[in-house]
Amino acid sequence: MILLGSTGSIGVNTLIIAEKFNIGVSVLVAGKNIKLLNEQIAKHNPEVVVVAQKEDVAKVNHSKVLFGVEAILEVIEQSSSELVVNALVGFLGLRPTLKALECGKKVALANKESLVAGGAFIDRCNIQPIDSEHFGLWYLRQDRAVKKMTITASGGAFRDWVIEDIKNATLEDTQRHPNWSMGQKITIDSATMVNKMFELLEARWLFGKGEYDAIIETKSLIHALIEYEDGSTTAHFANASMQLPIAYALSGKVDAKILDHVDLLEVGSLEFRAITTERYPVWQIKEDLLQNPELGVVVNAANEAAIEQFLQKKIGFMDIGKKIIEAYNHFRVKPKNIDDVFALDKEVRNFV
Repeated sequence: MILLGSTGSIGVNTLIIAEKFNIGVSVLVAGKNIKLLNEQIAKHNPEVVVVAQKEDVAKVNHSKVLFGVEAILEVIEQSSSELVVNALVGFLGLRPTLKALECGKKVALANKESLVAGGAFIDRCNIQPIDSEHFGLWYLRQDRAVKKMTITASGGAFRDWVIEDIKNATLEDTQRHPNWSMGQKITIDSATMVNKMFELLEARWLFGKGEYDAIIETKSLIHALIEYEDGSTTAHFANASMQLPIAYALSGKVDAKILDHVDLLEVGSLEFRAITTERYPVWQIKEDLLQNPELGVVVNAANEAAIEQFLQKKIGFMDIGKKIIEAYNHFRVKPKNIDDVFALDKEVRNFV
């Protein structure tokens, strides 16, 4: 396989599963964590390595090291591997997804922004989602009339804060996720609930038109629920680990044990909460966005630009949501093709 984003948490877990199922790694693509990348190279012996920056090339212990976005597209096209795992973060991941599909490869997709921004122009037939929520929906779907699909959220770092205090939250505060440790951007997205809105939009592209929603489940043991027209509801329980959806994406069929089962007696009880616009203001555009999914590119570009300003301490935490809503209300013309997506992305970033 070709692994994009090998040093992130998804990439690390993907390599664990690759080893378990004896799947070879032809290409490793990483960012700035060269120390970990070198450890991965020693263990998995890829044919080619790609890093983000030219100055890091000399630090990589490999005879064939390329750098930059164009190099990623080049290795996807040239590799004989038929599987691409896209665990890149942000809009950067869209072009590699398009290139992989254009080359007839299967894409195990963890890069949310690919479908959020370009879902209207992506052939979803060759995509297997790695997110635990979409995996849960995929796992539960049966040949029955579906009324509603629901995914769950942890609630993020400010789930239990007094709402008035959130406006003073720092970057350090956003990183205190109640359930696990993830990358910086996705943890911010979890705190604003943008991450969950993106996952609903992904579900809409993956599974088609229908009713979608999200609720908070504080222990992150239920990942998805499906309500059927007959009045019954099924839920997907699993201990929180990306290794299960990765295993299915990589091998198609899984009979071996990947995780320990959830011990319901040990869990004792579960708590569910509504996602409110008072705590998560960006949630107010959720329904309109699901009706106009082509505008996902606007939300994504505004979010990435606003987070950049937050990291530079130019705006406060609650301003991220305000800027997203302002951009969403301003840009209402849907892209007609993939070139429009890239043009609109730039326009929105400049606006923000």
